[in-house]
Amino acid sequence: MIIAIDDTDSREGMCTTYLCAALMDELKEYGTVIGSPILIRLNPTIPFKTRGNASTAFEIKTDEPKKVMEHVISRVEELAELQSEMTNPGIVFIPDNDQERVKETLLNFFLKAVREVLEIEDAKNLIAELDLPSKGLKNGRGLIGALAACGAMLNPGWDHTYEYLAYRERNAWGSPREVDEESVRKADLETYPDTWDTVDCANDLVVCVPHAGDPVLFGIRGNSVDVVTETSQMIESEPVERYMVYRTDQGTDLHLIPAEKIADIRDMHSYTIEVTVATEPETIRGGHTIFSIRDDHGDEMDCAAYEPTKNFREIVRKFIPGDRVVFSGSVKNSTLNIEKMKIISLEEKYESVNPTCQECGKRMKSAGKGQGYRCKKCGTSAASAELVEVERDLKTGTYEVPPCARRHLAMPLVRCLDKKEDKEGDGKIFPSR
Repeated sequence: MIIAIDDTDSREGMCTTYLCAALMDELKEYGTVIGSPILIRLNPTIPFKTRGNASTAFEIKTDEPKKVMEHVISRVEELAELQSEMTNPGIVFIPDNDQERVKETLLNFFLKAVREVLEIEDAKNLIAELDLPSKGLKNGRGLIGALAACGAMLNPGWDHTYEYLAYRERNAWGSPREVDEESVRKADLETYPDTWDTVDCANDLVVCVPHAGDPVLFGIRGNSVDVVTETSQMIESEPVERYMVYRTDQGTDLHLIPAEKIADIRDMHSYTIEVTVATEPETIRGGHTIFSIRDDHGDEMDCAAYEPTKNFREIVRKFIPGDRVVFSGSVKNSTLNIEKMKIISLEEKYESVNPTCQECGKRMKSAGKGQGYRCKKCGTSAASAELVEVERDLKTGTYEVPPCARRHLAMPLVRCLDKKEDKEGDGKIFPSR
């Protein structure tokens, strides 16, 4: 039986991954847990999400399915943050004899939940159509994520990474976390680039330790179960109640939809699109850098590097109209929020300078307003200034936002480091580290 849960946390506490880990331990009384659990991040632009828009699923072999379902529902009702207006848990069960029948249908639902905007009724109608055991609490919005996690569990072929999550003892929840940052930095140096988003070196921040009141102590993301486990063992911290390693779609870019034209782009979706920079970037109040992009059909839209992207904005501010770039990011209020970008080509840049004297080779001086230029030594003159090409302080290649600003689903460039070239552009990759 596959068991999937979603939407049990709030911005103040609890964590769906913690509840999943606890259930996997408790349900050993009724059977044998099979394989590894999964952690699925859904569409990152959805406004109804609690914190990270994650759902979880695992599989158990049991001869007592009714008792298993009763236990899961009871524990979700007990531990979910039901007092929060935004918390609307959902639980879906896939019995063994139904798995092949619903496999393909739920794969499509999983991909839609990562890329599209789904309604609660979409999940409820599909659950009824497939005749699946389920339980929705309050408005049942979590049924969307739970059903999507079932689709991911049944179809393991999607690109994936791993995350080791360590959980705090219950009496420590809500208090400041005790994690030795120096040990985290050392662990990061030992295992990067097989692990990532542990430390943001450019901004000198430890990013694997959350700050909310949830049970997570720290999380290590990487390429394999072994490497995330090895890294976790190097970290010195307060006591750990339990831990779990999840297979996840984090760091896969699964949320990105290829787009050929701006007219196809919609709010609350994420895209990759090749365009031309249309206007000079402008930094507005709050530190956000905004500019316009234009597609090959002449349509334009705003593009932004927001203040949380920190030093990434310095790269964006070097754009000029005519630069050709592939942007990837999420769209809100008709503005593309950049997650990464591949600079394909750079427009030539010129600046106006005093003309050169053809006799002596020195720069002429202004002869006065509206009177052109004159060489004081030779007496030669020129009517207008010269345009000279200026070397661009920018290179073609692929850039990304720093770890402190990265979305869960965005693929870090370190996952591309074993590919010695970037076949589009000039072959350069610039990880934010």
